[in-house]
Formats: sequence, structure tokens, C-alpha cells
Amino acid sequence: MEILATVLQVLAQTLEIYSLILIVRVLLSWFPNLDWGNPVLSTVGSITDPYLNVFRGLIPPIGGLDLSAILAFIALSVMQQLLNGASMSVFTTTLNM
Repeated sequence: MEILATVLQVLAQTLEIYSLILIVRVLLSWFPNLDWGNPVLSTVGSITDPYLNVFRGLIPPIGGLDLSAILAFIALSVMQQLLNGASMSVFTTTLNM
């Protein structure tokens, strides 16, 4: 059971790292003259754009503002909280055995 708790914690931490990369992507989108052919920028885009595109299909841009990233962050936060809660539940159950 401890292995399951550890796996859940690793997944939650991975989502936290992904959230940071997503923040970088959103901040970079504010600079329209960036060269997205740059390998670093291209990698950030290739990691985050498929996830953001899911939410772009749900929320169209309003007045030129892409608000889909807000929903994407909320979804990531909910997943992180569920994983953290599940890992704590498994860990607590393991301690009580």
C-alpha cells in the first residue's frame, strides 16, 4: 500500500511541475514576436499545446483573450488535489493496519 501512496504522490508532483511549465507557456504567449522555432520554446509548446487545445475547444477566445488556460489550470489543480487526497487516504489506511 505504501507503494501506491508513493506513486500517487509522484503523479501529483508531476502535475505540479506540468503546471509550472504551463505557466511559462501562458506567460510566453504574451510576447507575440517570439521565435517558436527555437528548440526550447518549441519543446514547451509541444508539451503544453495538446492539453491547452482541449480547453480551447471548450472556451472560444473572448475579445481576443484566450481564457481556456484558466480552465486548464483549474482542471490540473483538481487532479492534484484528488491525487494528494488519495495518497493521504492510502497512507492513513496503511498506518491504521
